[in-house]
Amino acid sequence: MQYSKPISRQPAYLQVYEGLKRQIIGGTYHPGQKLPSKRALADETAVSVVTAQHALDLLCQEGYAVARERSGIYAAFGQDVSRYAGPVSHAVRASKQNAPKLPESHFPMSVLARHMRRVLSDYDERILEKAPAGGCIELREALSDYLMRSRQISVSPEQIIIGAGAEYLYGLIVTMLGRDRIYGVEYPSYTKITRVYQANGIQPELLPLTSDGIESAALSASPASVLHVTPYRSFPSGVTASASKRHEYIKWADQPDHFLIEDDYSSEFSLSGKPEDTLFALRRKPNVIYVNTFSMTIAPALRAGYMLLPESLGPVFQQRAGFYACAVPVFEQLVIASLLNSGDFERHIRRVRRKLAQDSEHKNTE
Repeated sequence: MQYSKPISRQPAYLQVYEGLKRQIIGGTYHPGQKLPSKRALADETAVSVVTAQHALDLLCQEGYAVARERSGIYAAFGQDVSRYAGPVSHAVRASKQNAPKLPESHFPMSVLARHMRRVLSDYDERILEKAPAGGCIELREALSDYLMRSRQISVSPEQIIIGAGAEYLYGLIVTMLGRDRIYGVEYPSYTKITRVYQANGIQPELLPLTSDGIESAALSASPASVLHVTPYRSFPSGVTASASKRHEYIKWADQPDHFLIEDDYSSEFSLSGKPEDTLFALRRKPNVIYVNTFSMTIAPALRAGYMLLPESLGPVFQQRAGFYACAVPVFEQLVIASLLNSGDFERHIRRVRRKLAQDSEHKNTE
């Protein structure tokens, strides 16, 4: 099989990875079929063996392939992993043993204070104003730029809604999509997810997790039309959905009048060699709502989060929930925008990721 030599500005290992990923998803490589060795791949793509190995490792990290000792690397996408995945109790134990613990320290206070002073100086009495319903345009524009350069998520500022944390945004989503639906959630999952739905008059259907994500048979049989998932790392199990499972969620959402709610909490700290694939970016239909917050990346006391709406849901949101005032103070929104625009936010993320990588490497050598 022939591959073209990488020519774009994207790192060579990512180009090789993307090329193989497209072939695996497209069926050129079937589940269980052996991929080229690192040397064969290096020869075909005119890259180094190290670069080829990096691309193959990334495919395994993302779940598109699996490595078999002394045998090679094989395509894994499309397999029903949940048929042989262990129960979630096993997944919890495995995740607690293998997942690096996030550092206790939060965003550097000296940097945060500098941006606070800058906002006070630049905006003066404007910080006392009432925030626009969807959030300050400065923060929505800053988020739009940040998501494109760091997560490859293309979204306009008009598609971004700012809210006072994830729980508040969950409630807005219920108001927008309606209470006469069945909402499916992972089991186990973050307890406040279920409690927010119950507080809104909804008894969510609990869908059992395996070590790969929601059990396929349970998902297929579910009468839910809204699915709330945390594909990066579900809490408290620590389960991360594989590439196959993420595409299974997307396929499930292809059904008429179905919606996905993607809770992407703490995914910025992934140790993968590339940004995590989000369901919002993978979606085939305009029916994925993305939710994230700054409570882990900056500080728990900062009750600020955001959701991304597909363009088709914008008018629905405005009609059904657009009358709610934004509960995040203008001052805090402008501080976050300043952090994003300056690059200090991303520098902090990189520092934490380096620390996590060092801790993980140290743990593996013990």
